[in-house]
Amino acid sequence: MIRSDFHMHTTFCDGRDSAEDMVKSAIRHGFGIIGFSGHAYAPYDGDCCMTLRDTAAYLEELRSLRQRYADRIRIYAGAEQDIFGPHLYLDGNEVREDPERVRKSPYDYVIGSVHYLKLGERYWPIDLSEQVLMEVCRDFFAGDIYALAACYYETVAEVAAQTDCDLIGHFDLISKFNEGDRLFSSTDPRYVRAWKSAADRLIPCGVPFEINTGAMSRGYRSSPYPSLPILHYLKDHGARFILSSDAHSADHIGFAFDSTEKKMEQEGIPLMEISDPGDFRA
Repeated sequence: MIRSDFHMHTTFCDGRDSAEDMVKSAIRHGFGIIGFSGHAYAPYDGDCCMTLRDTAAYLEELRSLRQRYADRIRIYAGAEQDIFGPHLYLDGNEVREDPERVRKSPYDYVIGSVHYLKLGERYWPIDLSEQVLMEVCRDFFAGDIYALAACYYETVAEVAAQTDCDLIGHFDLISKFNEGDRLFSSTDPRYVRAWKSAADRLIPCGVPFEINTGAMSRGYRSSPYPSLPILHYLKDHGARFILSSDAHSADHIGFAFDSTEKKMEQEGIPLMEISDPGDFRA
């Protein structure tokens, strides 16, 4: 089985290391295939996302690295697109917005994710910090965390349709700061009802879900996204899965893959083997 990781970030967005450093680390760790997934341009996020100019430079750098390391590793140029981000296309050497969604994407694949909720006239991050999450809960949901979770999952339910994604990113990102159920009960019927509703709407789209170890590498969680109850529900209803690290630094590529693969085998949750982004839709 060729080791692969299709979710990673570089200094073109909010990652710590350069794309070439990530490639070198992936080779050292025995990966034969990697896909970069820079945070796609979103006008409401100037901190984590690439600008349009950055996006063009990112695509050019990955083309160069693909040629330079062709004899050692396969490299793909993807993007992680927030649900509210615009669709893009490549016009010569420039990247432009495509409001009509009729032009070809500049990426080899897209991870569709929900990092923000649109509340009022602003976009509010749900994974930036626990403090911000709870402020959003207080200011927009009268302190009802389950109402916030319902809003989040209602948004997640639309991520495949809105982003035309090839992979669904960290399905239960709302639980990032909830290790040990410290903020809310993950078994509360309101919470379970919310994620099941989103899952039921996404599974028929045929887009795989990622099993994401990113919050583990950054010390927020002891297990990957999605949680085991969600994974079992998704599996039982026909969903497919790939393993990804959401690495933001070279030393986190493939983080906890061995232990997670073993756990998924024990739980009877099969992982797809990906040799090309086209396999996501196969």
